[in-house]
Amino acid sequence: MRVPLTCKPFARYPEVRSSRLDAVTPETPTADAPPKPTWARGALYRGLVALPLVAGLATAGWLVAGRDQPAPVPAQAALTAPAPAQTVSGPSVLQASAPVQAQEPAQGAAGGGGGPAPLQKWADSLAGPLDIPAPALLGYANGELTMRKERPDCHLSWVTLAGLGVAGNNHGRGDGEPMGLSTQQWKKYGAQIPGIANPALSDPSAASVAAGRALCASGVDLSAGNGWWKAVAGYENGSGMELFRQRVLGYAQLYATLSLDPAKANAPSLHATRFALGQLGLPYVWGGNGPDAGAAGFDCSGLTKASYDSAGVSLPRTADSQFRSVPPVPGGQEPQLGDLVFYGSPATRIHHVGLYLGNGLMINAPTEGQAIQIHTFHRPGDDYAGAGHPAN
Repeated sequence: MRVPLTCKPFARYPEVRSSRLDAVTPETPTADAPPKPTWARGALYRGLVALPLVAGLATAGWLVAGRDQPAPVPAQAALTAPAPAQTVSGPSVLQASAPVQAQEPAQGAAGGGGGPAPLQKWADSLAGPLDIPAPALLGYANGELTMRKERPDCHLSWVTLAGLGVAGNNHGRGDGEPMGLSTQQWKKYGAQIPGIANPALSDPSAASVAAGRALCASGVDLSAGNGWWKAVAGYENGSGMELFRQRVLGYAQLYATLSLDPAKANAPSLHATRFALGQLGLPYVWGGNGPDAGAAGFDCSGLTKASYDSAGVSLPRTADSQFRSVPPVPGGQEPQLGDLVFYGSPATRIHHVGLYLGNGLMINAPTEGQAIQIHTFHRPGDDYAGAGHPAN
C-alpha cells in the first residue's frame, strides 16, 4: 500500500490578493497518488511558471489533514471575507518585513603605502562568502553611503540594493538592466551621481545610487517593514512584481545574515537556503521533486529534501519523517538560517515543513495552486510544532 505524502492539499482557500506570472492550471491529485507531473523546465530562475504568489499581508493558509473541506467562497467575496476558522494551520501570511541589520560598509581613505581603501577591502572580504562580484558589492555600498547623505531618513541598506541586483540581472552576470532599473528610472535618478563625471548604467555605483534614489523617492523609511515593502513594490510594479519583491526580500535577508557571519558561507545550511531561494516562483506539485527530477515543482518536503540534497545532506522524504530524524531546536529558541520548521502534532503526525530564512520568515511550498514563496513562519493560533537542525 502506498503511503500518502505529506503536504497534500485538502482544499483551496480564499485569497485576499494575489498576482500571477502566467496562468497554469494544476492537475488535481487523487487520494492515492501524486498528480502526473507537467514536464517543464525554464531557463530563467529554474523554470518559473504561472501560479499565484501571495501579496504582502495576504492570506494563504492550508487545511489540517482530516478536516472537512469548507464550502467554496465566491470570487468576489474572497477579497473581503475572513478565512474560515479551520484554516488556522501552518504559516498563512507574509507580514511586511525589512531585512535585518547587516555588517556596515567600511569608510575612510586609503592607507599608507598605497593600499586599498577600507571600503574596497570590505568589498573584497565579503565578495566570496556572499557570491557577489566585488565591483557590484562596492557599488551597493556606495549606493548606501550616498543615500545616507542625500536621504538619511530613508535608512537604505546595501543588502536591499544587493537584493535588487540579484533579482535584476544576477549582479551583472545576466541579461537585463542592472538593478532592474527601467529606462525611465535611470533618466530620472541617474543623471548626476556624486564623484562620477559621466554616470553610466553599466557602472555598479551609478546604478546603485539611481536605484537608491528610486526606492527613497516616496519618503519611506526602509528600516521599517511597511516602508520597505511599499518601496520595493513601487520600484517594480509590472506583472512580475510579486516574484521580484520576494526575491529581493529573500536574498537581502540572506546577505544580511551572512555578512554578520561570513564563515558560514560553505555550511550545508547556507547551500540549502540558496537552493530553496532559487526555486521561488515554481509551482507546488504534490509529490513533486523539482525540475531536475522531471516535475514542474515541489511539495513541501520535496523542497526541503532537494535543498539539503544539494548540500550533500540526505533527509527522509516526508515532513513527518524529517521531523523525527533531525536534531530538534530547543524550545524557546528561534530557528537559524536553514533550519526546518514543522507544523502538525508531534504526538501523531507532522503534515508540513518549510525552510527557515531568518527574521521570522520561511521559504514555503504551501499548497496546490500556489507558487513556492516566502511566508511568515509562525503566528498565534497556528499548529507550529517546532524546528529541527539538519546540519551546520
